[in-house]
Amino acid sequence: MTQSPIPREDGAVPVIAIDGPTASGKGTIAHRVAQALGWSVLDSGALYRLTALVALQRGIPPDDEAALAEAARTLDVRFEGACIFLEGAEVSEAIRHEQVGNLASRIAAYPALRQALLARQRAFRRAPGLVADGRDMGTVVFPDAELKIFLVADVEARAQRRCKQLIEKGNPANIDDLLPAVREDLRARDARDTQRATAPLVAAADARELDSSNLTIEQTVQAVLDFWGSAPRQPQ
Repeated sequence: MTQSPIPREDGAVPVIAIDGPTASGKGTIAHRVAQALGWSVLDSGALYRLTALVALQRGIPPDDEAALAEAARTLDVRFEGACIFLEGAEVSEAIRHEQVGNLASRIAAYPALRQALLARQRAFRRAPGLVADGRDMGTVVFPDAELKIFLVADVEARAQRRCKQLIEKGNPANIDDLLPAVREDLRARDARDTQRATAPLVAAADARELDSSNLTIEQTVQAVLDFWGSAPRQPQ
């Protein structure tokens, strides 16, 4: 049984921040936890992917930090449940393409781009609560979150999951053919995310680490809900 949020003394809406590497399952877990609590959800990675998609559509060079930051600042985006609309077009699937994901991982290192998206991310904080997933939710975007989860899984488990997703989306290859390339791609993304100078992927000092390598989605969701049930609350 989950607990309802206790109002914070400062009036801020409660946040559960879920950070972790690529393909650790953050997005799925965040959505399931938010659904269980009746809260809003922020997929922060979608904002970086949307910026990458705009860059590809407009031909913005991947090293033009100023132009990319401006594109992020002026994103014409609308979130409606599981659907994402960019300039009126539904792009929920388009932003999940590998080309878009790889570019998003690369440009996410730019300080100006991250700053451009900061206020937009914080605007998702609405009553009764928010579950936010990303790579710097607990360290930069919502450092005052009541519960911070650092969701990890070993590279092999993440590669297996990513391959299954690709096959489900129509990739004709089998897992054995896909695994080597996917494994290397994940390692490369991990290196970029952890070694960047601005907002690197790192667990917040007060985060609870959760290893989902050998857990089902349901078990992982329940673990987060259990952490929330035992999390200290601000006094009324």
